[in-house]
Amino acid sequence: MQVMRRSLIVVSVAAVVVLATGAGAGAGTAVRAEAAPAAEAVEVAEADVAVEADVAHHGYAWLWDGRIGVWAESSNDGPGQVADATVRLAFSVPLSSRLQLPPSCLRGGDRVVLCRTGALPVGGRPKGISLDLRALGKPDELVMAVSTAWSDGAVDRNRANDEHRVLVLATADGYVF
Repeated sequence: MQVMRRSLIVVSVAAVVVLATGAGAGAGTAVRAEAAPAAEAVEVAEADVAVEADVAHHGYAWLWDGRIGVWAESSNDGPGQVADATVRLAFSVPLSSRLQLPPSCLRGGDRVVLCRTGALPVGGRPKGISLDLRALGKPDELVMAVSTAWSDGAVDRNRANDEHRVLVLATADGYVF
């Protein structure tokens, strides 16, 4: 019985050695074919890893006589670079259909404006956006929600500094976010 076990162990070890070294008809090809997809999977996984960044939006908004003013600054506290980002400004009141927006901004609906920030280097100077909008009618107040709509795939674990809701009263005072 012990002789039989030793023989099985020797044959098993020999088979492993033959397959690992590529000896035998087609064995080496099989080993290489199995290894190639694993290497490609590692390269793809490394390329798909998202950059971590901390995008922040701050500024102020005011309302008077149906006009809405917004000054928003976007920055990045890192650790990774953001090649481009988009800030979303959503209003609780509908906006006039005749808005004059800067070239970096566009309408996202009757109550939404989207603005491209451009590249946000780590610790770089904030990128500012100035908007002079008009509401439909003359509301006494509005709520403006500020958020990051897109950040070039960067992961932002600190959403507290790029998602804001601010109540803006029709007093012409600047309300900070």
